[in-house]
Amino acid sequence: MSTRQEGAPSPVVQSRDDLAAWIAAGEKSADRWRIGTEHEKFVYNTGTLTPVPYDGPRGIRALMEALIARHGWQPIREGDNIIALRRPEGEPGATVSLEPGGQFELSGAPLETLHATAAETEQHLKEVRGIGEHLGICFLGLGFSPKWTLAETPQMPKERYGVMTRYMPRVGSRGLDMMYRTATIQVNLDFADEADMVKKLRVSLALQPVATALFASSPFTEGKLNGFKSMRSEVWRDTDKARTGMLPFVFEPGMGYERYVDYALDVPMYFVYRDGRYIDVAGASFRDFLAGKLTALDGEHPTIDDWSDHLTTLFPEVRLKRFLEMRGADGGRWPRVCALSAFWVGLLYDRDALEAAWDMVRSWTAEEREALRQAVPRTALATPFRGATVQALAIEVLGISRGGLRRRRRLNGYSQDETIFLDALDEMAVSGRTVSDELIARYAGPWQGKVDPVFTEFAF
Repeated sequence: MSTRQEGAPSPVVQSRDDLAAWIAAGEKSADRWRIGTEHEKFVYNTGTLTPVPYDGPRGIRALMEALIARHGWQPIREGDNIIALRRPEGEPGATVSLEPGGQFELSGAPLETLHATAAETEQHLKEVRGIGEHLGICFLGLGFSPKWTLAETPQMPKERYGVMTRYMPRVGSRGLDMMYRTATIQVNLDFADEADMVKKLRVSLALQPVATALFASSPFTEGKLNGFKSMRSEVWRDTDKARTGMLPFVFEPGMGYERYVDYALDVPMYFVYRDGRYIDVAGASFRDFLAGKLTALDGEHPTIDDWSDHLTTLFPEVRLKRFLEMRGADGGRWPRVCALSAFWVGLLYDRDALEAAWDMVRSWTAEEREALRQAVPRTALATPFRGATVQALAIEVLGISRGGLRRRRRLNGYSQDETIFLDALDEMAVSGRTVSDELIARYAGPWQGKVDPVFTEFAF
């Protein structure tokens, strides 16, 4: 989740048009399109397999202090607490941030190629693993905490998470699980103009369940099988229906920046940030805020930064800000971090691939898209669809993506193009076996009904 940093005051919003214009300002010509990759990982004590708290000589804060001391990261503070890290001025704009339960996230810099994404991810993991060895902690790449109860999971000292923790149980049964026990990989991609945004948003929403199936890696809850291939995705189904889901209005005539603004105006707010503090306004409407009718800030109107903050609290399967965020994948290890970026870059950053993907999904009905979203968390690639399965969809989509990456022709030092990052997904799609299927087989076989081996065999 985003981390607010202090800066110069932003302009006061004068009208609804300002909100749409803020999103439209993200438009970029194709030569300026970049790839932003984010991945979260669980942090655990290697000796006890318990979650790592914030404080203490081997805590999350100690990990961040070591990153500052050894690798030049700079702290972002909230009061006395370090809550995130940023690179020094003039270096690529990556950040490290904390999710509510201590999940450790790299939000990568906007990069030109997947080869650069791979190098960035590898460098980050090298840094944290080196420090982790010294502290006696390690990192796990799955979509849902496989062993710890909610009560055992620590809470990070970020004020916005306190607001969300109080609000979540009012709007769904799984919001706290989402916050404290899930981990994901996300990809952020650009658009050229409003029409390009709409097509990319439609394609990526329709195909998000295919990504969820391919990246399913969360079959365990509290040490036992939970009956799902992606418990992370299942949790999102009952987190907060006002701010999650497949956004059927995106596929209706008239979709554009203003239509998304109208949706966002009516999604309940969490907070307003003022003078370094988060004011709890959970459940209030940004539309009322725009009209100066927010009870907690009576007569005050929002700033552009308030709008930017609010958009980070919407959690649909694909989120629109000044770029598009792909949000459907479980967490995973290094090859899967790069694979997710490759999957979406191949589909959305090549004109022929985007058209082929749109031709593939354009006839799907809202009911079919929703049915896929509802079924995939349990059955992943085996989910039926139009007389076939999601496995067949995945094979077709990966072929389109591979063609897009090949036409991009971004080569590394060994003259390899970006298709190398799809190889693991191709193998999975052909076999029909996800990471979850592999985990379930090991649990029933050599692990003898125990999940502890996952902490060594699936660690970063």
